[in-house]
Amino acid sequence: MPEAAGLYYEEHGSGPPLILSAGMGGSGNYWRPNLPALAERHRVILYDHRGTGRSDRTVTPRIESIGEDIRLLMDALGIARASILGHAIGGMGGLSLALDMPERIEKLVVVNGWGRLDPYTQRCFDARLALLRAYGPGKYVDAQPIFLFPPRWISENDARLEEEARHHVAGFPADMVEARILEALQFDLIDRLEARPLARPVLLLVSDDDALVPPSCSERLAQALPQAQLVRMPWGGHACNVTDPPGFEARVLAFLGE
Repeated sequence: MPEAAGLYYEEHGSGPPLILSAGMGGSGNYWRPNLPALAERHRVILYDHRGTGRSDRTVTPRIESIGEDIRLLMDALGIARASILGHAIGGMGGLSLALDMPERIEKLVVVNGWGRLDPYTQRCFDARLALLRAYGPGKYVDAQPIFLFPPRWISENDARLEEEARHHVAGFPADMVEARILEALQFDLIDRLEARPLARPVLLLVSDDDALVPPSCSERLAQALPQAQLVRMPWGGHACNVTDPPGFEARVLAFLGE
């Protein structure tokens, strides 16, 4: 099992390095639908966040630690500079690394992220946290599609979601998810970004129908990132890379290839 700095990782394809960082759940498997297209043009490196999956299971709730672990992974693999594709808090971890060490970042893609938590998203996180604490991983995982996917997609993929839920519950990192939600509730990057403008190319990819993180969060983040591109997907929900892989990949690869 490939491991570096306590992190399980996989490499696919060849070309400029592209590191994929998942969101709240932290599993590198989140990116499986996108690997064929991304690996055609890039040396794709996906990994499990520390505290999840096949990585060191030490709980590391700080979102900044995601950026720190990306740097450790790059150092272990001898990568001086890479592009980062991060979903939600995975993208925020990438932003944190870019602020601390911009020389290590080629380009950065943040998918349905935020710089300051929206009151609507706070209500969603409060509900997810209460569900996890009161009923455990099973009910949390059962409810998760409501926040991640459009209603029609959920209905059309019900059997797939049932099968995936059984797999997710078996290895669910409950302590890490609870700690990450609590961290996300108070995490704020806007002041840092406004005080220290980021001089790296950033794509803010946003789904107009995201039921967890409203598009206005990416719009606010764009105000603090004057050089960023804000690109919208009209449909796809919070996990738009899963529901619409071709549309997602076309937008990401266009940005990375510029």
